[in-house]
Amino acid sequence: MEPRSGCPINAAVEVLGDRWALLVLRDVIFGDRRHFRALLTGSIEGIASNILADRLVRLVEAGILTRGAAARGQRARYSLTEAGIQTLPVLYALGNWGLDWRPGTEELQLRQRIMRDQGPGFVEELMDELRTRHLDAPPKPHDGPGPLERLNAAYAAERERRA
Repeated sequence: MEPRSGCPINAAVEVLGDRWALLVLRDVIFGDRRHFRALLTGSIEGIASNILADRLVRLVEAGILTRGAAARGQRARYSLTEAGIQTLPVLYALGNWGLDWRPGTEELQLRQRIMRDQGPGFVEELMDELRTRHLDAPPKPHDGPGPLERLNAAYAAERERRA
């Protein structure tokens, strides 16, 4: 897909500028939802199946996701490309802006607050983990659990504390 102009902001907005594309990426990255049904049923915003199918096709065509081959009757698995992994800092920045300037529920803001507290180094570490999960890159050595496991554990602990 050729952008309407040579402006890099326009080129990015043409691929990522609708709300569903970013929410699909959020669910692939943070929810590890990599199949159509998991993305459809796991969407807290209630994406329609035709919209999801369209966004997945667009994200694959744009080189943000790949769609694994699936035999008849099997589920195709979507994976992030390096370009898709590079959207994480964009999602992180949007989430921080949303925390500061938009209303939301405490529970749904938890993950972003935890990530903000961890800082940009955590985002880099998470990008490395996504490369391992989606691109079969060798894991980078680290002590203890990985960033997604730490994020999910902190999220669960905070939810339990608030209950």
